[in-house]
Amino acid sequence: MRVEKKHQLAQKRRWRIRKLVKGTADKPRMSVRFTEKNIYVQFIDDAAGVTMASASTMHKEAPNRDALKANVDSAQIIGKYAAEKAKSAGITQVVFDRSGARYHGKVKALADAARESGLVF
Repeated sequence: MRVEKKHQLAQKRRWRIRKLVKGTADKPRMSVRFTEKNIYVQFIDDAAGVTMASASTMHKEAPNRDALKANVDSAQIIGKYAAEKAKSAGITQVVFDRSGARYHGKVKALADAARESGLVF
């Protein structure tokens, strides 16, 4: 029961954020998701329902892929890598979707690294 309630509350947080955050072709939604082992980033055009670019610790082209985990150091690396992938897809401005996670630690490190690499949000 306790775990189910925790999942329900997390889903409510995600929905509450998604009501406010909408991605377009000019300014796609940068969706960030952390699991216990990996980090996933997608750039999504919600109007068309299309993923424009993506990056994760699982991508073959990711720098130093074997050493990447779901921690702050890897979040910085993936943030820079995601910004490079977005720029190559022609994306310069994004709307940040933290998927219900608090904006500190890994989430903040990823966002700051993406900003340093040139993404505007």
